[in-house]
Amino acid sequence: MGHRLQRMRDHGMKPGFRTDEDDLPSEQVVNCGWGRLLFGNTFSNPEDLVSALRNERPDRRDIAFYVRDPHVVVGMAPQELFLDPSHTYRLNLSTYRAARDPRKGFTVRRLSSRSDAEQINALYAGRGMVPVSEDYFWSQLDPREITVLVAEEDETGTIVGTAMGVDHKRATGEADLGSSLWCLAVSPQARFPGIGEALVRRLAEVFQARGNPHMDLSVMHDNEQAIALYEKLGFERVPVFTVKLKNPINEALYAGPATEDKLNPYATLIVNEARRRGINAEIIDAEGGFFRLSYGGRSVRCRESLSEFTSAVAMSICDDKATTRRIVEAAGISVPDQMTAGNGDLSAFLNRYGSVVVKPARGEQGKGIAIGLTELADVEAAIEIARTFSNEVLVEQCVTGQDLRLVVIDYKVVAAAVRRPAEILGNGKSTIRDLIEAQSRRRSAATGGESRIVIDEEAERCLASAGFGLDDVLPENQRLAVRRTANLHTGGTIHDVTGETHHSLIEAAIRAAKAIQIPVTGIDLMVKDPREPEYHFIEANERPGLANHEPQPTAERFVDFLFPLSLPKAVRDTLNRDLS
Repeated sequence: MGHRLQRMRDHGMKPGFRTDEDDLPSEQVVNCGWGRLLFGNTFSNPEDLVSALRNERPDRRDIAFYVRDPHVVVGMAPQELFLDPSHTYRLNLSTYRAARDPRKGFTVRRLSSRSDAEQINALYAGRGMVPVSEDYFWSQLDPREITVLVAEEDETGTIVGTAMGVDHKRATGEADLGSSLWCLAVSPQARFPGIGEALVRRLAEVFQARGNPHMDLSVMHDNEQAIALYEKLGFERVPVFTVKLKNPINEALYAGPATEDKLNPYATLIVNEARRRGINAEIIDAEGGFFRLSYGGRSVRCRESLSEFTSAVAMSICDDKATTRRIVEAAGISVPDQMTAGNGDLSAFLNRYGSVVVKPARGEQGKGIAIGLTELADVEAAIEIARTFSNEVLVEQCVTGQDLRLVVIDYKVVAAAVRRPAEILGNGKSTIRDLIEAQSRRRSAATGGESRIVIDEEAERCLASAGFGLDDVLPENQRLAVRRTANLHTGGTIHDVTGETHHSLIEAAIRAAKAIQIPVTGIDLMVKDPREPEYHFIEANERPGLANHEPQPTAERFVDFLFPLSLPKAVRDTLNRDLS
């Protein structure tokens, strides 16, 4: 009977007060950097909890957790508060068992440097989360109360995941004895599986060693992938509720879902930014990514980042890669040598450069492109494949280096990123085919279905050049590129280098955009290093995927370009308060 009563108390609708001691602190609030965590079960009076929530800073996100009577609290300020549409899950640390096999390719450790903090904020921004000031990490964070973990790639040193945990016993003076997990974020560019699971497990082990009875977390009700992970680790759902203050940061949580069909990530990013500013968004065709934005008497039709302000002539230039090359070369842009298949001596061209690229004159998303061909028979076979995508096929001097994409909006570079081809990591057990399929599933899940690794002739040719076939077993810890093209739609990853790109590359991208007379474009350059001036122009994209470059403000600059007089909602609210 005692066990049943305890279970009812732990899993009941109302998180209980600790009544075994009379001098426990009340109204406990913990500053987590992104906002405050309010322990609702330490507030005896609902009015006091409402008052505390009203003190939220404009750029923060406060969370009232373990709210005993959420209906009462929200009912006191229904225009200001809302019940968060999330589930609470609990891991019983007394029965939790650590994993035996450590994950390969990355290391989970504690936050230890300002570089870590900067990369954590980049992960937060990329996931639409609230950033944390560096001063908080170094002068306000108490490591006894708050634990910040990062997952670091062993080879590159890049932070690809992070998690924050709160020790309730230490943070509340024993008013609550549990612990909780917050801010779990994994980079969509992560190359290794199991990063999220490793972060959760390490945090559970930290709190288990301290004697915490359980670890709780709050997860969106429709985040099926995360819920599946938590249930796999042994978390169980408990009826604990969260209340938040309505603000622009969490607007999507209380405004309700959009009524139109689901847009792809590239259109969704722009539509959401427009709606935040009060710009009307009408969905014309969700499947194709078409929508109309209207504001202040101006109405603009768009297809993702392609708008009516891009002329048909500019689109025609971008659509024909040979024409694009001639236009930008005339503007003084460095371009690789090129010929049209069937209009010249193919053998002589191959002998001159040793290695060539074959690509359709028209097309996108890396379809029909073959890179690094050195044999005439392979070139001729690649030409036939490319002709299935375009009647005209180009053969181009193969320029080695890094694939740099620069996003130009209103003739200003707003983002720069290096794109890398898809690769896999061997485990000594699985075939290359199985590893590719598993990595493809992860890339698809991380990008909303936009990125998949295609197994085709280009992939087989890339594997063969490394001495492998699809049915071979890749040795443990060996990394293998499975394509030479770095296009995101074929499984490539993208890595932001906006702050370190050489000014010569930025100037070249702007000159190319002005030569084409296209106000919004993605300029692709092949470079030795983004920090060095040498480059070759590859192509221009009239509809760059802005969602690929978060946390850079690509959507904001695009909407600025369309509607220069529009203002973000937070700014409008501030002006209205000042006027009143």
